[in-house]
Order: sequence, then structure tokens, then C-alpha cells
Amino acid sequence: MNIGHAAGLTGLPVKTIRYYEEIGLVTADRAANGYRDFGDRQITQLRLLAQARHLGFGLDECRRLLDLNADPDRASRDVRALAQENLRSVRARIRRLRALETELTSLIASCPGDDTSDCAILDRLADAACGEDTAPKAV
Repeated sequence: MNIGHAAGLTGLPVKTIRYYEEIGLVTADRAANGYRDFGDRQITQLRLLAQARHLGFGLDECRRLLDLNADPDRASRDVRALAQENLRSVRARIRRLRALETELTSLIASCPGDDTSDCAILDRLADAACGEDTAPKAV
């Protein structure tokens, strides 16, 4: 099947599929006319990639998952270890996002949000740009 059909079956944009092929994650066969020809194996790989990316796996981890998926002698502990490492990474991102949430909440609370031109948010952002202390200030 052509790349458009493969995109429809996997939910991946055509551009993403081309990129995955360019970096060697997926290799499409070529039809006599030179067009990409995706078979069941490539569709399975693309679906695995789509789900793995959705779960936050990086491209290197996706490559490893594809290798493990293709290896009949794989050990499930290897797959589990990859998933556990990804979970640690996701949790670290969540901690960073929570810190951003706290900082933004503080910024918003510092702004009167009225018709005056004084804006503590802009002041604190400008202070940060100048290298001044950017820790949230008590309100």
C-alpha cells in the first residue's frame, strides 16, 4: 500500500512516516514504479511507533522497542526496563511542569489585572531577562 494509505491506517502524518524512513526506523519496500510500498510488517512497526511516541518514548527508545519487538528471543525484562526508564522520565517532566504551574500561579496572583499599566508579571519577566532573582515573590 502507498504512504497515504499507511498514514490512514496508523494515524501518523505522511511527513512523519517519511521522517521515520529517513532515519531508518522503518524501511518501506519499493514498488516497480519506485513508490513506497508498505506491507503488514511496516504497518505494525508504524503502529508501535505511534503508540510508543504517544507514551513519551524518544526515538532512540523507539528504535530499541522495534528491535525488541522483532527479536523472538527477547527478554521481557529488557522491554520492562525501557518502560520503567520512560516512566522515570515522564515523572521528572511532571515535576518540572508542577514547578512551572506554581511559578505561573504566583505570577498571576502578583498582577492586579485591572486598568492600570502596572504589571508585576511583566516586571518579573523583565527582571528575569536581566538576570535578577526570579524566585516567585510572596503576594
